[in-house]
Amino acid sequence: MSATGPEAGGLADDRALLGRTSTAQRVADILRTRIAEGFFTPGTRLSEDGIAGALGVSRNTLREAFRLLTHERLLVHELNRGVFVRVLAVEDVVDIYRTRRLVECAVVHGLGRPPYELDGLVRAVAGGEREAREGDWKGVSTANIHFHRELVALAGSARTDELMRGVLAELRLTFHVVDDPRSLHEPYLARNREILDALQAGERSKAERLLARYLDDSRDQLVRVYARFVDAQTPADA
Repeated sequence: MSATGPEAGGLADDRALLGRTSTAQRVADILRTRIAEGFFTPGTRLSEDGIAGALGVSRNTLREAFRLLTHERLLVHELNRGVFVRVLAVEDVVDIYRTRRLVECAVVHGLGRPPYELDGLVRAVAGGEREAREGDWKGVSTANIHFHRELVALAGSARTDELMRGVLAELRLTFHVVDDPRSLHEPYLARNREILDALQAGERSKAERLLARYLDDSRDQLVRVYARFVDAQTPADA
């Protein structure tokens, strides 16, 4: 059927949305990166005027970007107050790790016969170790996120990659409120290397066991640290 009737005319009216949506997505990408880097920390109110002016975009475009990031659970809109970088609850952290365990362990379990394409994991492990030698613990955190994204990428599934991108971006909200990032991230450098070594040796089951314990330990450690932050933010009479 040829789309030359009224339907085509209606679509022509939507042509302007393509440019605006594309720009909004690019703005969302910029803000997502800034949030991941800690430039906008949890609880920060995002100024429409300031950000729109700095990026040279309309407020409508910025609001669409806000909507996209709210859908990703990175931002929250509070009535009559504005848009804020989301502050996770402890229960959110537990749920993030539940999702990570389900997905990441399933990916390793389903890898099949070795050898595996591990170049991305090799680069992530080496990057984390390099950042640690330089004392850049924020860089170690980023390299660790890359490690887990590369691990999930072994599944060869764009849907799984997209799911984990959102989950790991949300997780990073908790890292920006930790007083001692070294104590949070340093122990997992060696454990990343262990998992990589097991996969390089073709020992998929061993890698899966290491990963499961890794995620459980990481969850427990982060929950302890993050619960102290949440408690400190809660008014005494709440």
